[in-house]
Amino acid sequence: MKDKIIARATDMFLKLGFKSVTMDDIACDMCISKKTIYKYFSNKEQLIEQGTEIVHQNIHRLMDEVVSKNFNAIEENFEMRKMFKEMFQSFDHSPAYQLKKHYPEIYEKMMRNEIEDCHSMFSQNIVKGIEQGLYRPEIDIEAATKFYYTLIFSINENTLLERDAYILEGKALEYHTRALATPKGIEELEKQLLKFNI
Repeated sequence: MKDKIIARATDMFLKLGFKSVTMDDIACDMCISKKTIYKYFSNKEQLIEQGTEIVHQNIHRLMDEVVSKNFNAIEENFEMRKMFKEMFQSFDHSPAYQLKKHYPEIYEKMMRNEIEDCHSMFSQNIVKGIEQGLYRPEIDIEAATKFYYTLIFSINENTLLERDAYILEGKALEYHTRALATPKGIEELEKQLLKFNI
């Protein structure tokens, strides 16, 4: 029952807003008593925290799936973007924006985990791109990684609407790739921009 509550509540939080969904709403939606929810969660914040952890795990499982398909480095980044679009396209408001605004402590904890994971993944992507001749070999990998995830996180936490964040993320990805790319990499970038209509 606990896992069912987390799954349903998280879905409601993401679609309707972390602030607006109440414990009563969740109980009513699931046709259970509020007492049943409080048996597992002492408050709404605890439920949100556990829900965001599951979202975090799901995102990284899907990211690992994309990486396992052995796309070239530039294509991999575009496929990641596509995966995020499919995961979040049904939401009007940016989950990161809402979480930061209404539950900053939970947001900060989530971001610490995200930064660690994204740092590793973005660094590996740059190394892969250099090996494939798509990125310039003299790139400062550490700096480029930090620039990119700072840009992506800033877009998500400061953009209210999910569709606006998605458009800006596409521009950030193009900007990031152009900064790293060799002439061969630019050719691949142009191919991906056409394929994904950016």
